[in-house]
Amino acid sequence: MEGAIAAVVLAGGQSSRMGQDKARVTVQGKPMLQRVCEAAQHCAQSVIVVSPWVAQYHSMMPAGCIALVEQVQGKPQGPLVAFAQAIATVEAEWVLLLACDLPNLDGEVLGQWADMLAQVPADAIAYLPRSHQGWEPLCGFYHQRCRPSLQQFVDNGGRSFQRWLVSQTVQPIPAVPAQLLFNCNTPEDLQNV
Repeated sequence: MEGAIAAVVLAGGQSSRMGQDKARVTVQGKPMLQRVCEAAQHCAQSVIVVSPWVAQYHSMMPAGCIALVEQVQGKPQGPLVAFAQAIATVEAEWVLLLACDLPNLDGEVLGQWADMLAQVPADAIAYLPRSHQGWEPLCGFYHQRCRPSLQQFVDNGGRSFQRWLVSQTVQPIPAVPAQLLFNCNTPEDLQNV
């Protein structure tokens, strides 16, 4: 569907550094998963929560969100594989990919980014923030044209967003505040939110 946006929220991590399920951790009275989904709803016509354990998140998902069970053999294979599974089920032209542990996400900012998608060059597979460490792959937009290269990379054993993206044309999102991209991974991070 041309011009349509779907959001994919990944909630399949082990949360080992946090010591508890990050998706369930509350920030300002709401679980982080709910906060991220609500922010995504500002610009996406549909929001899909992807997790091997998605049944335990239904109560935290805002109305209208869809659950997609991540298919795993043994343990989860990481966010890139989960994203490849999810984007294969989406018909929207653009997919907003988000981690569930972004407590400072702002729906209005996501809406502003979405408004810029029409200006992304036709050869770019994604519209992503970039930091000094590289691309920020779990808070940005991917065009459906990324699917063939993504699937090939995953089928060949690739698991790193950075290694996949280095061989792709990606349009950077300008002037993204670092605080917006803050990942809440540890109890210390949670205290800083």
